[in-house]
Amino acid sequence: MKRIFLHREVKTGWVGLLVAIAFGWLAVGCEEQDLDRTFQGPYFVRFTDSTMTVKESVSKPVVVRVHNVGPQQTTPITVNYAISGSAREGRDFTIPGTKGTVVIPANRNFGEIQVQLINNANNILESQSLTFTLTGVQPNTFQLGLGSSAEGGGGRLGRSMTLTIQDDCLFGGTYTGTMRVGTQTATVSDIDISSSDCKQYTISNWNIGIPFFSFDAIKPTLRFIDNGDNSLTIPAQGNSDLNTTDTLRGTGAWNPRNRVITLNLEAKLRLSNNRDTVLRYVQTYTPQ
Repeated sequence: MKRIFLHREVKTGWVGLLVAIAFGWLAVGCEEQDLDRTFQGPYFVRFTDSTMTVKESVSKPVVVRVHNVGPQQTTPITVNYAISGSAREGRDFTIPGTKGTVVIPANRNFGEIQVQLINNANNILESQSLTFTLTGVQPNTFQLGLGSSAEGGGGRLGRSMTLTIQDDCLFGGTYTGTMRVGTQTATVSDIDISSSDCKQYTISNWNIGIPFFSFDAIKPTLRFIDNGDNSLTIPAQGNSDLNTTDTLRGTGAWNPRNRVITLNLEAKLRLSNNRDTVLRYVQTYTPQ
């Protein structure tokens, strides 16, 4: 009985070993097959973004990118597109260069469509939209977007891109500010002026080299009011970044020809317990 038991035990061990080897071969075969899988296409071009939203006061061209989803090509890829939407060419935007065609240069992944917005600020806060749709590509071995029409929500994935242009208030936008104190002039760029009601505006980063304040470290805001007749009022205001006893006030004007804002500021400073000093200076803000 003992011999029979040993014989069965040895036989069972051989069967287990053969099964393990067989499974090992299958695993190796599957692994090699997976490792040998490489993407063979199809390669396609698409918009990098599906949506973008910008304010009409943005002065720099808005860049809409089209990219090649695949290896870089040694020859240029020419992509055609159509434009639709509620935004009006010549009134809300222009397309510098050749409209309707964007080229992905040789050995590059991206081509760019530039959209120059037109700031026709009229204190009517609405929005317009532009929809770019890819219509053709050369070489024709590429496809436009990825997936079937059902997958992309009405079109291939990445085949369309919608740019929303938000109306801005009359003085909204990005400015370069300049101030002169005595014989010295200080200038700061990328100053933002914004408003939610086109009546009261906020200037961010208005600290243009004014004495007595640590303007290298502090960037207080400043408020002014549009009076509706090209004149401005700077109401008396304090600021958490300044001393609690310091106040700002003044007047200003807007030039409709060049859109330059001029502010006549008056700052009352507490230099000691018994003495206040009033500092008067002029700042100008030029649209960038």
